[in-house]
Amino acid sequence: MPYHDYKIESMGSATITPKGSFEAGSWQAFKLIYKVGKFGLDDWGGISIGLRPHFDGSKLQKTEPKKEGYITVETSNNDPIEFEIESRRLIRPRMKSIFIRCLRFLKENDEIIIRLGDKRFGSPGLRMQTFCEKIFDFKILVDPFATQDYIPLPKNKNPFISIVPTDGKNWKLVAPSLKRPNNSFRISIKCEDQWGNPSNKINSELFLFSNTKIVNLPKSVFLKTGKFSKVIDGLKIKEEGSFHVILKNKKGKVLAKSNQIVIENKKFEHFWSDMHGQSKETIGTNSAEEYFDFGRNKSFLDICGHQGNDFQITDKFWKDLNNLTKKFNETGRFLALPGYEWSGNTAVGGDHNVWYIKEGRPIYRSSRALIYDDTDIQNDAHTSKELIEKLKNENAMVVAHVGGRYADITYAYNAKLEPSVEIHSAWGTFEWMLEDAFRENYRVGVVAASDGHKGRPGASYPGDSLFGSYGGLTCHLLKKLDRKTLFKEFRSRHHYATTGARIYLNVDASFEKKAKLLKDHNDEVEHEKKDFLMGDAIKTNESFFNLNVDIKGTSPLENIKIFDGLKLVENINPFEISTKKRFRITCSGQHYRGRSRLVQWECETILTRGKILKIKDINFWNPKRKPKIINKKKIQWKTVTTGGFSACDIWLDEKALNGLLKIKTNFKNIEVKLKDIIEKEKTFQFGGMDIKLNIKCLPDKLNNSSYSIKKKMNLRKKNESRIYIKVTQEDGHQAWSSPLYIKRDK
Repeated sequence: MPYHDYKIESMGSATITPKGSFEAGSWQAFKLIYKVGKFGLDDWGGISIGLRPHFDGSKLQKTEPKKEGYITVETSNNDPIEFEIESRRLIRPRMKSIFIRCLRFLKENDEIIIRLGDKRFGSPGLRMQTFCEKIFDFKILVDPFATQDYIPLPKNKNPFISIVPTDGKNWKLVAPSLKRPNNSFRISIKCEDQWGNPSNKINSELFLFSNTKIVNLPKSVFLKTGKFSKVIDGLKIKEEGSFHVILKNKKGKVLAKSNQIVIENKKFEHFWSDMHGQSKETIGTNSAEEYFDFGRNKSFLDICGHQGNDFQITDKFWKDLNNLTKKFNETGRFLALPGYEWSGNTAVGGDHNVWYIKEGRPIYRSSRALIYDDTDIQNDAHTSKELIEKLKNENAMVVAHVGGRYADITYAYNAKLEPSVEIHSAWGTFEWMLEDAFRENYRVGVVAASDGHKGRPGASYPGDSLFGSYGGLTCHLLKKLDRKTLFKEFRSRHHYATTGARIYLNVDASFEKKAKLLKDHNDEVEHEKKDFLMGDAIKTNESFFNLNVDIKGTSPLENIKIFDGLKLVENINPFEISTKKRFRITCSGQHYRGRSRLVQWECETILTRGKILKIKDINFWNPKRKPKIINKKKIQWKTVTTGGFSACDIWLDEKALNGLLKIKTNFKNIEVKLKDIIEKEKTFQFGGMDIKLNIKCLPDKLNNSSYSIKKKMNLRKKNESRIYIKVTQEDGHQAWSSPLYIKRDK
C-alpha cells in the first residue's frame, strides 16, 4: 500500500456533519471533526485530508472569507494550528489535499475541527462536484510522530457522503444508427440533470412517435421515481430508409428526438463503444462494477472497456476486473473487454490502451510506482517497445492514447497489434496523432473514447474541470456482436470516431474493375472485389476511384472536409447563405502535446454599430461558463480548449453589419469589418499548437442534417492515397472516418 500502516487502528477517528446525500453542484457546508488517537499528535505533527484530482466543486481556499470554498481549522482546546491547501502533494489518486500542522502537541480525544465551506463570515459555502459518487470519502491521514510519514485512518473511521443527481433537465433518446430490415433492436430513454448525470427523480408518462411503423413500439411508457432509464426492446422496422423516434410529454411538448435510424440491407450493422475509462480502484469514480453497469444501462453502449492505469492495478484488482468483464460480457447484447492502460512515460512511448479477446491474460505493467508487490515482476514492460514484444503472441489490440502522457507512435509501433489511433477523448481532440501516422507511413484507423474519470462511460461530460471536451465514441461496423468479430473488425479498421454523438457515417470506395484488398498489416492480397469499406487497404490498376459518402447527423451539418493524408482535397459547406446576420466566433487549439495542453480563453466582443439580437453557445459544456450578453453591444465568456473548440454564435441586426466587431482576448485584441467576414472568414493565430480564433458568417438557420457525396477521385501516381472524411455539425459535434488506403500499381 502507498502509505505506512503502523498501528492504523490507533490513529484516531473522524466524523462529518451533516451526513447523507447531497445533490451534484449544490451548495453545502460541512464540519469535519478529527478525534486524536492513542499516541496523540506531537508538536509539528498533524493530519492531511485528501481528495481526488477530478473533484470539480469549489476551489478550496483560506484567504477570502466571503467567497466560495472558504475553509477554517481550529482545535478543541484553542491551541495554535496552521494549514495549507495543496493541489499535488499527496500520493495519487488523492493529490488534492489540506495539510494541517499542530504548533503544540494534542492529546488523545482532543479534536481538530475543519469547516469546509464555512458560511459564518459570508461565504456561500462549498459547491459540490458535478458528478455522482456513491461513496465520496474524505481520506484522512495522520502524522502522529511528526515524521512526515502519514498513516491512513481505517476505512470504517473515514467519513463519507453521497453525491446524487439533481432534477432531470435534458431528455435523451438513444437508438441504433444502422440495422438490417426486420432485425430486432432497442431504444433507450433517460433524463439527465444539468451536469449530465442520469436523474432518478422523474415520475412521468412519456409518449413515443415515429415517422415509420416500428413493430412493438408502445404508444407510451412510464419512467418512475427511482429508475434512471427505460429500455424498450424487441423493436423491428421492415422497410429500408432513414427514420427517427420522437419523445413527448402529456402536453405534446417534444422532449427529445433520437439519432437517425438507418435501415439498410448491409452485411454489417453499427455498434457503439467507449472502450476507455477508469473507476475508483485507480483514479476514477465509483467502482468498476458500477462503471460497467453505467455503460450498459445508463449510456446504452454496445461495447465497453475499463482502462485503469497499470501502475495502480494490483494483482487482486486485475483478477477482479477479469471476473467483472466475464460477468458483464453478453454476446449479442453487451461486450465488456478485459484490458488496461499501459501508462509509460512519454519518453518511453507514452500511454497505450491494451485489450484482450479473453480473460486470464497477463498484465504487462510500465512500472510499479504505486504497487508494493513484485511477485510477477518479470512481466513488467518498461517501454512501449518491450510491451509490443511481450504482446506479439497475444490475441490483443493496442491503441495509442493521448490524454495525459501522450503516446509517441514514432518511438515504437506494430501494425498487427496497433491498427488504430485515438483521435478524441474527454482530454480533447488530437488530429495530430493521425497526422503523425501518415508521416510515418502507418496505416491506421481512428477511434474515440472518453478516458472518463467520473464514472460515466459513454456519456462523459467534463463538468467544471480541466477536461475540456465531452467524451468520444467509436462506431464499429460488425456482422454480429461478439468479441471475435470485434477484434477482426478492429484489425480491418472498419470503424469511425465521433466526439460523442451517434452520427451515421458511411464512407466507401468503388472501382470500375476489380481491385485487390490487402491484408490488415501487410501487402499480401486477401481477395479481389469492386467495393470497399472505410479502413480498407487497396491496390488497383486504375487511376481513379468513386468515393461514396453518406452522412446523417444528429444536428444540422455545418462543414464536411475530404482529406488525402495531410492534404485538404475539398471543403464543403452544405448550405447557402441567404441572410447575413449570424456570425460564429470559434476558439480552438492547445499549447502542447502533454498534460499542459490546456488553453484558457477570456473573450469580450463589442459592436461599434447596431445591436446583438441573440447568442448561442457551442461546446460550452460547463453550465457556469456560458457566454453572457452584458448589454446590446457586448458579450463576454471564458472557456478552455484542449485541441478541440468552443464557439459562440451571434445574431446581429442590419445596422451592425456596417460597423466593426472588436474582440478582446487574453492573447491579442482583434478588430474586423463585419462586411469583410461576410465575404470571407478570417483566422487569427496565437501560437502553441494551432491556438487560433476564427470568425465566419453562417445562415440564420441550418436545416440540412443529411448529406451525400458521390465523387470521382484521382489517385496519386507514386504515393499511397489516404482518403478520409471529417464532419462538423452545427452543435459542435464531429466525426472522422477511418482512412481508405489506396495504392496505385505502376
